[in-house]
Amino acid sequence: MSAKNLVDRIYEIATRRGFFIPTAEIYGGLAGAFDYGPIGTLMKRKIEEIWREIFVLDEDNVWEIDGNVILPERVLMASGHVENFVEPVAQCKKCNAVYRVDKLVEELLNIPGEGKTPKELEKIIKENNIRCPACGGELSDVRVFNVMFPLLIGPTGRLKGYLRPETAQNIFINFNRVWLAVRARLPFAIAQIGKSFRNEISPRQFLYRLREFTQMEIEQFGTPEIFAKHPRFHEVVDLEINFVPAKGENAGRTIKIKLGEAVEKGIFPNEYFAYYIGKTYLFYKRLGIPDEDIRFREIPDYERPFYSKMNVDVEIRLSIGWKEVEGTAYRADYDLSRHSRFSGVKLAIQHNGKMVIPEVIEASFGIERTMLAILEKCFRPENYDRPWAWFAFPPYLAPISVAVYPLLEKEKAMVEKAKELYRKLRKKKVNVVFDAKGSIGKRYARADEIGIPFCITIDHETLEDDTVTIRDRDSKEQVRVPIKELEDILNKLISGSVSFEDIKKRYPLVGKK
Repeated sequence: MSAKNLVDRIYEIATRRGFFIPTAEIYGGLAGAFDYGPIGTLMKRKIEEIWREIFVLDEDNVWEIDGNVILPERVLMASGHVENFVEPVAQCKKCNAVYRVDKLVEELLNIPGEGKTPKELEKIIKENNIRCPACGGELSDVRVFNVMFPLLIGPTGRLKGYLRPETAQNIFINFNRVWLAVRARLPFAIAQIGKSFRNEISPRQFLYRLREFTQMEIEQFGTPEIFAKHPRFHEVVDLEINFVPAKGENAGRTIKIKLGEAVEKGIFPNEYFAYYIGKTYLFYKRLGIPDEDIRFREIPDYERPFYSKMNVDVEIRLSIGWKEVEGTAYRADYDLSRHSRFSGVKLAIQHNGKMVIPEVIEASFGIERTMLAILEKCFRPENYDRPWAWFAFPPYLAPISVAVYPLLEKEKAMVEKAKELYRKLRKKKVNVVFDAKGSIGKRYARADEIGIPFCITIDHETLEDDTVTIRDRDSKEQVRVPIKELEDILNKLISGSVSFEDIKKRYPLVGKK
């Protein structure tokens, strides 16, 4: 299946089955904007819970906040976004289409465009006679476009602001309040999950480039001395990652390297930075992304964000190429120093008897890009092993964990028994659905299509001996188990502590469908 066909097929299922809904669809939609449907909302929460487990609950001294999405202009001037958060654009003089020029150059000429000045890009356009891809018209001179959404705040509009382009700035401007409130001591971290906004020039590729998206970010505060040694680095020191260095003899090539070796050789600046690389690797492995499809790319100087001393992006191999889903940045003391200077409030903390402005290591994740990767890696097309398309989500990540079915809708006793079990599982906080419409085969197909890993069927034998069948999505096999043991079995299957193969060894196999 071609890249376009795969993305289109996933888009069709995802929008039809309630993962995503095009924003304002009944009014023609809005480019680069999607609402989460009921299935997508459940899946988003699962991803957030796993991220929170790994980066917040599994760590000491990490505090979570939930900041406002509207920020005064002064905040974004201090952060550098007003001046630097710009993209080079050119407009077709014939059809008025607008293009991000650095990306246009990369796509048409296969040469780096990012980091080049408008004049350099204009020269490339003229030398290569690049014209509008849509109509062949001549392109205008290159100008810069700030991709933040501006706002006029209040009835007079005198107070200017922006929708935040990243969640990080809330963390920095609230730094003093947070460490005082929780009596924090270095090292500590502040985390946040929330919406960010960027006025993308050409949003495209379904969930990959959006104008409104969700970030999961953690800002780790410390000093160079603290960052040099991480107390838990031994847990990740031997993790081997696929790494693309930006300099040296292997620049631009994918190599295998252990995190401990990367620190020893000075490739990564310190153990804390490498520790976050390791945790990020484990996070994406937990989401079911194969090792060979995950790489860490060091961002070269010309491409690196203005605030960063070092950036390493997680890229996942998708049908549309290697695409960034996360970035780890060594922001040093740029942010707190800038906000201290612009606000007149010193954002510092006491450490070793003196007030210091901490340095920052940031790990920033895009949920929608991560979801796109999961959807692609878990997608199984028609005739892969059954006539219908389906998603092979890991059970702990599946939006809905269990479906409960009466074998026959017309059998009142079966329906009542199935509803009773459905309500019982809901009270136990299991993500479960009830469905009695259509043949059992069609119901299995509908469940597979949204990745439900286990289907429970109430049949004639249930009414006689209080047993039910459990159908495993991946193998399509079924076992019969007592209802009194069902809750425990499902909890173990969903968590992944036991496999369906383990269950088959204990209970009778009753078919495959």
